[in-house]
Amino acid sequence: MHRWTPEGLSGVAMLVVSVVVGGPVLFGAARTEIPRAVWIVLFGVLLVALFAAAVTTRPSTIGKASWAVAVVAAWAVVLTAPEMGLLPILLVVVAAVSVYVVPVRIGLIVVALNTLVIGLATAQQTGDAGATMLTGGFYLLIQLATVFSSVSLLREQRMRRELTEAHVELQAATVLLSESARTAERLRISRDLHDLIGHQLTVLALELETARHRDGERAREHVERANRVARELLADVRSTVGELRVEPLNLAAALEQVVRDLPGLDVQIDVAPDVDVGEEHAAAFVRAVQEIVTNVLRHADARVLRIEISSEGGGAVLSAVDDGAGTRKLRVGNGLRGMAERFEALGGHATFDGNRGFRVRAWVPAS
Repeated sequence: MHRWTPEGLSGVAMLVVSVVVGGPVLFGAARTEIPRAVWIVLFGVLLVALFAAAVTTRPSTIGKASWAVAVVAAWAVVLTAPEMGLLPILLVVVAAVSVYVVPVRIGLIVVALNTLVIGLATAQQTGDAGATMLTGGFYLLIQLATVFSSVSLLREQRMRRELTEAHVELQAATVLLSESARTAERLRISRDLHDLIGHQLTVLALELETARHRDGERAREHVERANRVARELLADVRSTVGELRVEPLNLAAALEQVVRDLPGLDVQIDVAPDVDVGEEHAAAFVRAVQEIVTNVLRHADARVLRIEISSEGGGAVLSAVDDGAGTRKLRVGNGLRGMAERFEALGGHATFDGNRGFRVRAWVPAS
């Protein structure tokens, strides 16, 4: 089943508006300066180019070229239909799409040229300077309002995406910081264990050595001291071992925390029960998931991301795929390169594929 993106729905809505606006000319209710068949072809070119530009998810050569064709076709359509009615709305639609494919300054230049075209068409139709200025000014305001409202919408979307990326990074940092704190606590306990038990064993050895060279009651006194030290030592060892008995990192729960509460993206995490990784490997998987989610939010325009971790080839493998458009010309940036280097440092590897959505596969040997 085809998954409609917001850009696709927006493109369809623009096509519907354009067809409705051009309806009177299409069905012969208004005359044209050129043969109607030619005008209809121009109008069809406009619709196709407008849709191609509207569904462009980010600035690209194809999007810019499509929009440029739509601009020229819209001018031709409006100027060759003197009884234009609502046809100038086509120029408003073209101006609205400009924000998504070209810099704002280019869009404003086209708004000015659109207004000039509307003025020429109005003057051609009415010959009234006042009506020409009034119509041109009216559509100029509409175009400016459309352009700036689209700019505000894009800025809000960008800020929301950046906030989501920061949320993912914070969640990953929280997981890793928690594990780092556990590691630091175990290190502290091991040092205390060394200092405490080392001292008590030294006392115990001295008492027993002294008792070996004494006779009678004097030897018994040292043996009792040694016995007391041994009991204290046993209690301390039990206490310390109890503190060291810390549950290992729950990888599934940690990854679920990283991807929790992401607006607009459904991340499905599946960690096989037999996966057993050490601290460094777990940290690599957490950072990998963070980078994968961030890339999907920035580039993929996906709705669903599936991440699986399973045992394979004497190690653990991470597989991730989204339902976005993907890309045939995959460019590995610093984030993905850093992910690959992290797995390579652990003796594993990572591969990336942009066909049929963005795919990541990363493997590490058993820790």
